[in-house]
Amino acid sequence: MAAEQQKDQDVVAAILKDHRTMEDLFRRMRSVEADRAGALSKFSALLIAHGEAEEAEVYGALKRFKDVDNEEVEHGAEEHAEGNEALLALLEVSDVGSDEWDERLEALAKAVSHHLDEEERTILNDARENVPDERRAELGTAFLRERERLLAADCGSIENVRAVVRG
Repeated sequence: MAAEQQKDQDVVAAILKDHRTMEDLFRRMRSVEADRAGALSKFSALLIAHGEAEEAEVYGALKRFKDVDNEEVEHGAEEHAEGNEALLALLEVSDVGSDEWDERLEALAKAVSHHLDEEERTILNDARENVPDERRAELGTAFLRERERLLAADCGSIENVRAVVRG
């Protein structure tokens, strides 16, 4: 496998790429000139696919490495749930120009931004430092495969987000 191709599949790089995309989508959702509803639709699908794929393919594997903080991994899953609840609250507002939409968008942005920052400082740094490159590449492949499967299944629909939130 070419070094560049392996780098592209590194689970840390794949997760960070999604994080930057989420931040870009937040900017679009805040912009009155942008297609805010379209940005929310893309964000919803990405947030659900990303979080579910992390929990299914990455978090459990990382907990097996002794220098990855298991409590941070568990906390990351709790923060996914909080972000998903804030996402559902925003999806349930029909008027993207309303004060309620703006308030719920900021609640979502706060929950997700906090999680991204914390995950990058703890779980992902631990993974970068303590998980061998080959294993990170395997996890990246599994993460991206599950993420794509979920995106193809319309995981960001309000019905699916409700199902995820309600467990």
